[in-house]
Amino acid sequence: MATLLIVAPVFALIAAGYAAVLFRFVSEGAHKGISEFAFSIAIPALLFRTIVVSEFSDVSPWRMWGAYYGALAITWIAALILSALLRKKREDSEDGVVFAIGSVYGNIVMLGIPLTLSALGNEAAGPMALILSVNTPLLWLCGTLQMEFVSRKQTTSPLSIIWPVITDLARNPIMLAIGFGLVWRLGGLGLHPVVDRTIELLAQAGSPAALIALGINLFRFEVKGEKLSILMMCALKLMVMPAAAFLLAKLLNLPPLAAGVAVLLAAMPTGANAYIFAVQYQRLVNPVSGAVALGTLLAAVTLPVVVVMVAGGR
Repeated sequence: MATLLIVAPVFALIAAGYAAVLFRFVSEGAHKGISEFAFSIAIPALLFRTIVVSEFSDVSPWRMWGAYYGALAITWIAALILSALLRKKREDSEDGVVFAIGSVYGNIVMLGIPLTLSALGNEAAGPMALILSVNTPLLWLCGTLQMEFVSRKQTTSPLSIIWPVITDLARNPIMLAIGFGLVWRLGGLGLHPVVDRTIELLAQAGSPAALIALGINLFRFEVKGEKLSILMMCALKLMVMPAAAFLLAKLLNLPPLAAGVAVLLAAMPTGANAYIFAVQYQRLVNPVSGAVALGTLLAAVTLPVVVVMVAGGR
């Protein structure tokens, strides 16, 4: 029953967003405004306040990153091997990079933040911030570098690849909120009650807005194209990656809360950023779109199991 109370409202809000577009209560383009509000204002406010006011247990960043990104690396390599078996022509190696991105790039902001905070409480914000702070720049950088390598583009300098990632990171509201939150906390500045209440009201809108935006956004994703590729990406993302994170968390002796965060975030379905990567390179666009749609649907079944595992281990 406790798991149902954690997971059901999350997916109910996603379904509400999808239904709002389906029955034309809002336009399909509404996700842009709601997403911008959620990820430029409300979610950053949520992260900033949670980092500043919550009590966190000490956790080694290296062990945290080792569990999550070790699982990601294992899944990435497995995806490249499976893609090579599916696509035996050498010129299809670029597809393998996109296949790997679709197998590891989880929806850890739209879905991961609300579900993790709901399942594990505000204490999860510290370990979660460690993963969020490097996830997007690291994945985008690794994907771009590997794509440049397999396509053998001699005209591209390393700086031209890295610089856009750095500039995007410097302007990313979520990264800025995490950074300012840590500086504010370390400075012991505290929050005036009026300021705290204002940010709290704004933060309360973050999770619902993100989930509604996700539901609206899902309306444009379809399960079409290479069915086997879609199923394999979903299996790698929803089963292999969280299983690897669970084992690595045990091996690295992570505290139960940090281990729960690593496993839960690893269990998130493929996110829209993987689709953006596929569109950028015009590779596997339909299969990645299908992985986003089908993966989110399947996550309604797999995530309750993961929540029971991580909640029971605390």
